[in-house]
Parts: sequence; structure tokens; C-alpha cells
Amino acid sequence: MKPFHNLAETRTTNGSRFSLHEHNGEFFFKLNGTQLMSSTATVSELLLADLACAFPEPRPGARVLIGGLGLGFSLRRVLELVGPGAAVRVAELLPEVVAWNRDFLRGLNGQLLDDPRVEVVTGDVFDCIKAAGAVRYDAILLDVDNGPTSFVQPQNSRLYGRNGVALIRRALEPGGRVAFWSAEAEPAFRASLARAGFFVEEIAAKAHERAKRCAHRIYVGERKEEIA
Repeated sequence: MKPFHNLAETRTTNGSRFSLHEHNGEFFFKLNGTQLMSSTATVSELLLADLACAFPEPRPGARVLIGGLGLGFSLRRVLELVGPGAAVRVAELLPEVVAWNRDFLRGLNGQLLDDPRVEVVTGDVFDCIKAAGAVRYDAILLDVDNGPTSFVQPQNSRLYGRNGVALIRRALEPGGRVAFWSAEAEPAFRASLARAGFFVEEIAAKAHERAKRCAHRIYVGERKEEIA
């Protein structure tokens, strides 16, 4: 049996233990010893990118914001979907995760951080959204926590409340799209997106290709021209 390697460890802003592991060529992030994400289960991360970038018409020079680098699978898919003139900003709260991608995970997706279209911001994606101003995004991907009501990092709750959703809408171009990853169905959140001025879709997502059921959800909001 091949050994399970503990590659690196850090502490989150609330003191939780966040660690990177490798086993048999696959990589895993754990939070306080519980698996958070892995390179063996990437279906929903790829789908998040597919849905966020599903523009009805081509958008040359699209600007995309990704909240959470993780193992880089959503970034990989976004770069496959957008054109050579696109600008992709990745906001990652933990600088160690960026460093681990460049070092331990370079052969996985870490080399994508050197793509000239990519800008990495070490900080909270909420601050990027709040500071969007006149230069807005065509797509925003948010895979920063377990969803609208279950939080690993309590400060992430501000992304899903009324003010946070309003800021996201303001940060998007008309017709721009936001995709939220959620560990489970959140019908109240779907309703709040609609009230905030989005056309909303709820898409069921498997954790991995062989899964028998769709455990997760992705909520997609397309910014209406005007709130009805």
C-alpha cells in the first residue's frame, strides 16, 4: 500500500488546521482532519466554470473573477473556455494555498498561475467584488465555502446576504453571470437571487463521475438589465 503523505499545513483566520496531502498521485485538502476537496472529485468544480462562462454570445476580452483557488480545477476550465484576450482574477484568502499550488501542485494545475491572462490576489474575494467599480466582470465563480447557510469561515456569510448579493450584481456587466457552489439545496437562496435582479438556475451536481446521486448544487444568476 502506498503511503499517505502530509505535505504542508497552515492555520485559517479562525485558527482551524488546513492541510495538504498526497496519496497515490492524488491530492487532498483537509480542514481539521476532514477532507474538504480532492483531485479525485472535480466534477462540480468543472461544472461551476462551465455554467459561469456559458454566455449566450461570445465575449471577447471577458473579465472573470474566481473566488477560491483550491486545487485549480475551476481555473483550468475557465482558461479553456475564455479567449486569449481574457483577464482572469483569482482571489485566494490563504497565501499558503497559492504557494502550495506553485510548489507541490505545479504538475496538477499550479502552472496555470503563470498564464499571462491570470492575476492572483491574496485576499478575500468579497473585497474584490466590493471594489469592482466601473470595471465590472462578465463572470464570477464563488466556491469559497459550503454554501449560503453552512460556513467553514463565518465571514463568508456576507457574500450570501442581501447586501452581498446586491454587490455581486453591481460588480457584473449586464447579462453577466455568477455561479455559487453549494454543498446542498438552498431554496431560500435561490429566491433571494431572483429578488435581487437575477435570472436564476439551480443545477444538481455530482461530487465525482461515479456518484449515483447529485449531492451538491450550483446556483447560477444572470444579471437582468433592470430589477423588475
